[in-house]
Amino acid sequence: MTVVGPFGLSVRDQALEADVQAGLAAVEEGLLEATKSEVPFITEAAQHLVRAGGKRLRPLLVMLAAQFGDPHAPGVVPAAVVVELTHLATLYHDDVMDEAEVRRGVESANSRWDNSVAVLTGDFLFARASHTLADLGPEAVRVQAEAFERLVTGQILETAGPRDGRDPIEHYLDVLGGKTGSLIAVAGRFGAMMSGADETVVDVLTQYGERLGVAFQLADDVLDIASDSHESGKTPGTDLREGIPTLPVLHVRAQAAAHGRPEDLALCELLAGDLTDDTRLAKALAGLRVHPALEQARRDSVRYAEEARAMLAPLPDCGAKAALVELCDAVVHRAG
Repeated sequence: MTVVGPFGLSVRDQALEADVQAGLAAVEEGLLEATKSEVPFITEAAQHLVRAGGKRLRPLLVMLAAQFGDPHAPGVVPAAVVVELTHLATLYHDDVMDEAEVRRGVESANSRWDNSVAVLTGDFLFARASHTLADLGPEAVRVQAEAFERLVTGQILETAGPRDGRDPIEHYLDVLGGKTGSLIAVAGRFGAMMSGADETVVDVLTQYGERLGVAFQLADDVLDIASDSHESGKTPGTDLREGIPTLPVLHVRAQAAAHGRPEDLALCELLAGDLTDDTRLAKALAGLRVHPALEQARRDSVRYAEEARAMLAPLPDCGAKAALVELCDAVVHRAG
């Protein structure tokens, strides 16, 4: 059993492991090449998060999906680079919106420099992703454009909040489908598509990626509350401090509305207050960590991971399928 990539997936097939390792190494080289500029400062800023590492879930999914066709097809590695560059660009922008101080265990770009540099660096990465994407053909451009529209729409819907009468939990899950699921779905789609896999396989891996992405983000929601910065690579309670209600908070509110328990109402009142104060934030985190809503959010993450696993049923049994099944467990295992 070999652990592959920073995400920590264990692979038992030696040939598959060699292919995935080689593919991920090529993606790292591609990321560094794509983030070079004639202006040294731009190179430094653009490579800031590349060099910080990360789980590389999206490139890993591209490599595994490509196993259902020709994994060495020329478009596979560039497609993985495109997806990861797009993801990295959104992180620069997210950190500005969230006023985050830490990302992937290092100082965020907006903290190291300023918001303008972080936003423009994210734009630079989008531009470089588009440049690479143009060589992959018009269908790839269309797929990426549609996913990016969903990603931005999800971010806007998160900011706007649910419309009157809409269940906040349903709204939030739709937001995650756009913000996170859409790009991870593209990773599965690109890997299969670029390898020349059958269209049925492309569809299966797209649907798998969508559900895996939601499971991944829900696990992140749990980690944002349950872990320390060493485990998660970012400051705990970032979303709480920014006033963004993630699934554990929404479950607390739903339970308070349904049952009216004094302890739930008190926690809701605390969560609705100013959590930019470190003392209040620490109290809110402590309350959430012992509340049943956190475990409920964990179960929701597992449910989406199980849906992702079920999507794989039509695929032929092979090492790549087994790895994709295990990836479902790896995603939710991070959240305990």
